[in-house]
Amino acid sequence: MTHGRLYWVAVHSIGIALGLMFLLPLVFVFLTAAMSDQQALTADLWPREWHWENFGEVFTKAPMLQYLVNSLLYSVLATAFMLISSIPVAYALAKLRWRGRNAAFVLVIAAMMLPPQVTAVPLYIVWTRFELTGTIWPLIIPYLFGDAFSIFLLRQFFLTIPQSYVDAAKVDGCSEFTAMLRVVLPMARPGIAAAALFCFLYTWNDFFGPLLYAGESQQSWTLSVGLASFRGMHRVEWNLTMAATVLVMLPVIVLFLFAQRAFVRGITFTGVKG
Repeated sequence: MTHGRLYWVAVHSIGIALGLMFLLPLVFVFLTAAMSDQQALTADLWPREWHWENFGEVFTKAPMLQYLVNSLLYSVLATAFMLISSIPVAYALAKLRWRGRNAAFVLVIAAMMLPPQVTAVPLYIVWTRFELTGTIWPLIIPYLFGDAFSIFLLRQFFLTIPQSYVDAAKVDGCSEFTAMLRVVLPMARPGIAAAALFCFLYTWNDFFGPLLYAGESQQSWTLSVGLASFRGMHRVEWNLTMAATVLVMLPVIVLFLFAQRAFVRGITFTGVKG
């Protein structure tokens, strides 16, 4: 066996080993979720009996369906609003020539670096005056005004699309908006999918925002807040806690499996030209 072949075998073996290491926590959570209450507190790693009813019992212990609806409402609407507001801004920063464009892009970069905790107090006061605290709307509405990271990601991807395509569309009589809608957006599907997936994952796993604005109203809790309080609702039942964790992770895992090709393409091509 040649040295080159040994090298690639070693690299692949290390990659497989690292992949298994990352999967071990997920396997542990799933196995614990299928255990009995007594076995979950022991050092056993494999269930003596499979208790699939744990996944159904989760819904009787807490209003998980209501939390699921709230999480879907938050993530889906926030992602849709982000795309509606961020795509035109990213297109303007990437394809249009106007005075102050570079300064505007610097502001976008600065907004990315600003920790959300810095603006938490003044924003909370604003939403209190609008009487929207106790709901998840203070988390959704801001996405109508764009998202700094999504604008940056989309702008970098739009730069990889040759300007000649846009110019050709304008020669054929297309307006700027039509060129963006019919020429640039179909070519930017991987980048848009990556930005949407990033936004969906962030909002789905967001804990600070829902706890801050909806913490006083249990009917507005998302899955992240509900899962955090699930453990202490009755007593520490680790098998049910892990079953609830599996149910929270499952939609995200399924979404990533279906969108991973577009996600990888969007990340790969972003930043090739800038």
